Amino acid sequence: MPTDGEVQTLVPLTNELIAEVLSARDYNFGTDDDGDIGGMWDDNLIWFFRRGSQGEMLQVRTLAAVEFSVDDVPRLYAFCNEWNHDRLWPKAFVHVNDDGTARVFGEVTTDLERGVSHAQLDQLIGCGISTGCQLAEAAAGLKG
Repeated sequence: MPTDGEVQTLVPLTNELIAEVLSARDYNFGTDDDGDIGGMWDDNLIWFFRRGSQGEMLQVRTLAAVEFSVDDVPRLYAFCNEWNHDRLWPKAFVHVNDDGTARVFGEVTTDLERGVSHAQLDQLIGCGISTGCQLAEAAAGLKG
């Protein structure tokens, strides 16, 4: 990893680069049949997607572990609105499943059209995971 002041080369975002950064942190993760990378952090499922026409956008998406009922949705909307008002990362939203359960998601998306250095990607992934887990912990506090 480059030290301060060292020139960092920008390279295109790839799933291999994402996996390399996760491996360097000794994180456990896997790849699904579509090639998407994900893993569990503090019982929360976190995915690392490449979005955009060229796969140039990194999206770190957290699915908070705790489930709510559809009756909790107004309270969850209020929670997410307050979260999004007070914080930049991650964007919080509510998803209601067909079975009537509701979940809180967090999402950090970064445009890396010009490329990314290993150090930058490491920072983005670390922040995506830590802030996603903070959101999930705050959402779990609503369950009480």
